[in-house]
Amino acid sequence: MARWATVGAAIAIGTTNCVVGVETFLLVQLAFNGGQLTVDTTLGAPNFPSVVIAIIVGLIINVALGLAVFKPQLRWFVSGCPADHARRRAVQRIPIHQVMTTLIAWAVAVLSYVLTANELTSKTVVGVSVAFMLAGFSSSCITYIFAESAARPLAVVALQDNPAHHVMHGVRSRMIAVWAVSSAVPMLGLLIINGGRWAGMLPPAPGPVDWATVVLALVGLAAGVRVVVLVGKAIADPLTDLRRAVERVGQGDYAAQVAVYDSSELGVLQHGFNEMVAGLDERERMRELFARHVGDTVAELALERGVGMHGTNAIVGVLFVDIVGSTTIAAQQDPRETVKLLNSFFTIVADVVDSHSGFVNKFEGDAALAVFGVPVAIDEPAAAAMAAARDLALRLDELPVRWGIGVSYGMAFAGNVGAEQRYEYTVIGDPVNECARLSELAKGAAVPVLAGDAAVAAAGDEADNWRSVGSRTLRGRPRPTEVFVPEELAAANSPPIVTGVLSGLLRPVRRTGLLGLMRLPLGLFGR
Repeated sequence: MARWATVGAAIAIGTTNCVVGVETFLLVQLAFNGGQLTVDTTLGAPNFPSVVIAIIVGLIINVALGLAVFKPQLRWFVSGCPADHARRRAVQRIPIHQVMTTLIAWAVAVLSYVLTANELTSKTVVGVSVAFMLAGFSSSCITYIFAESAARPLAVVALQDNPAHHVMHGVRSRMIAVWAVSSAVPMLGLLIINGGRWAGMLPPAPGPVDWATVVLALVGLAAGVRVVVLVGKAIADPLTDLRRAVERVGQGDYAAQVAVYDSSELGVLQHGFNEMVAGLDERERMRELFARHVGDTVAELALERGVGMHGTNAIVGVLFVDIVGSTTIAAQQDPRETVKLLNSFFTIVADVVDSHSGFVNKFEGDAALAVFGVPVAIDEPAAAAMAAARDLALRLDELPVRWGIGVSYGMAFAGNVGAEQRYEYTVIGDPVNECARLSELAKGAAVPVLAGDAAVAAAGDEADNWRSVGSRTLRGRPRPTEVFVPEELAAANSPPIVTGVLSGLLRPVRRTGLLGLMRLPLGLFGR
């Protein structure tokens, strides 16, 4: 890369000066011979060797000085050493240093002409000096664009750890270069030619065509094309990189970054884009972590509503599932195995609840609370909760544990509960308490899936899949609750289904261990 940068810089500087030198030579000859475009008046002119020598000397000086300025930065680049502040500034100033060497080279070319010309007059010295000055100005503008492009690999490394925060070589400077090469220099040349003829320093055009002005116009057109292409590429390349990176970000790739190699407003934009994408990546990771803790729907709701103790009453279906004997299980095996078992249990619960448009509100120790109807409203929350309970019972048979599921339905508060500085989204109300009591009873019953009469009454067609097994006054409730079990589970336990379930309901329920004591949310013990 360093070799290519060196070769590229040398070729760019040499080619630019050669082209500008040929153009300058033609213009000098045409200006002094009255605009006659013939071999004798151009190549046969008495000052022809001196002009050619001056241009060649200027070219050699320009390439030599340009490489001398470029080499220290290339050696640093090859060494792989980190860039300090001074090195970053030196790399950013490479285009300016190349402009200075170009101007020096054309000044030396004027001096070379003065030293080698045989017939020197004040008119020829002034004419050649003015022509070389305009040529040097035009060449330096083009060299500036070439040098900036050649120095991009160095700028990427130098600005990697400390990108440009302030504009150094602005886009306006490039536009000024375009104007200077394509407009200012040719127009100034036309004014100088006509002014020199008016002052008698240059001979007038003898023929119908003033070839000096024609060639100058063609030079202006060609130089304008060159510099517009170069400046357009210098501006378009960073914007193209940004456009591609924006497309990647739009597709969800937050690792997209652009190389920062520009010292203009585009470089600041490159750096700002990278910081913005890094912020988006961090925000997305935080959002993902937040969603994994509270659920996608609650995360979206929190982002939509913002900070505050938001909440409302809603008709919900509630499902509570609890493992039997979790304390004994934890005491008999490695804690990591217990965690593995709980993770498998909760994974099944989450999959089933999601498939029925529900929301797992809490994982509490060895139990889970799921709600249907909030935070996303659904048509039949009771039916969804009861269908989820039946599917969950089939899926949980895969695990080597016993469990109990309770399903309830009714009005509850759904929203943020806690303090202003720390709160969580939860559901509190009578149906939550009822399904917790039903889950307790289900753990000791022959069919470990129980639903209350309120849920069955609101379940629509789903109620056909459930069978009543009698009534029981649940702890903390003023009236008896009619209890239902799924038909398919009841059929699997026939004929002693009714007796077994009722005896299970009447049997005292024992809490087994610390996990069981800690698992229920505060709202479950409202009565």
